[in-house]
Amino acid sequence: MSKEYDNTNSGALFKNDKQGNEKWPDYRGSINVGGDEYWLNAWLRTSKKGEKFMSLTVKPKDGAPKQREQSQPDPDDDIPF
Repeated sequence: MSKEYDNTNSGALFKNDKQGNEKWPDYRGSINVGGDEYWLNAWLRTSKKGEKFMSLTVKPKDGAPKQREQSQPDPDDDIPF
């Protein structure tokens, strides 16, 4: 009996072999957020204070930008004409 793994709201990064281009991310992978799939890239950086951190970018896997729903109502909806 095998269970199918639910990967909602999780992801993974893998070390990137940067042969040929120093601008490529240090780590690449994917992440699932709310059921939507995204590519995830990370670069190892050092802050001005000398602290190490990861800089991240996220891009939808289908290439189309995701649109957030409006959090406020459209002001034109209250116009009576």
